[in-house]
Amino acid sequence: MMLDIKNVKFNDDPRMAQSVKDHIETFYNDNPMLEYMGITVTEFGWARVRLDANVKHDVTNVYHIAHGGLAFTLADTAMGGACLGCNKRVVTLDMTMNFIKAVPEGAHIYGVGEVIHNGKHTMVCVANVYDDEGDLVLKSQATFYVLKEFTD
Repeated sequence: MMLDIKNVKFNDDPRMAQSVKDHIETFYNDNPMLEYMGITVTEFGWARVRLDANVKHDVTNVYHIAHGGLAFTLADTAMGGACLGCNKRVVTLDMTMNFIKAVPEGAHIYGVGEVIHNGKHTMVCVANVYDDEGDLVLKSQATFYVLKEFTD
């Protein structure tokens, strides 16, 4: 399942470099974990990203609900993508999350990641994951280490 850039809603912001927009397709398509889990990017902008996923059987647990790793990966990748929107390559240093509500097999979820601190060496982000009814299913926060500017 390859990302079709034509289906991504870009939130225009002059702070986001064109070269970042040009590399989003590679960032998400060269990620086997996202492909396996069926996670796709639907919105991308400065310091904010939305990712969507359907809870397929391969990512459920014995109770036929989404495995926590799906929501964790969705939140982590949304926050990392939000950092990318700020023209920075990052890796996760620390992440906390609270599972609020179980998500059954066959459901659709989406996560929104946002940057709340855009530092030179570290970034702090938050992400919330929701079900189709708009109910919060996971709340998370993470600190990222900045490797370098994406566009250099």
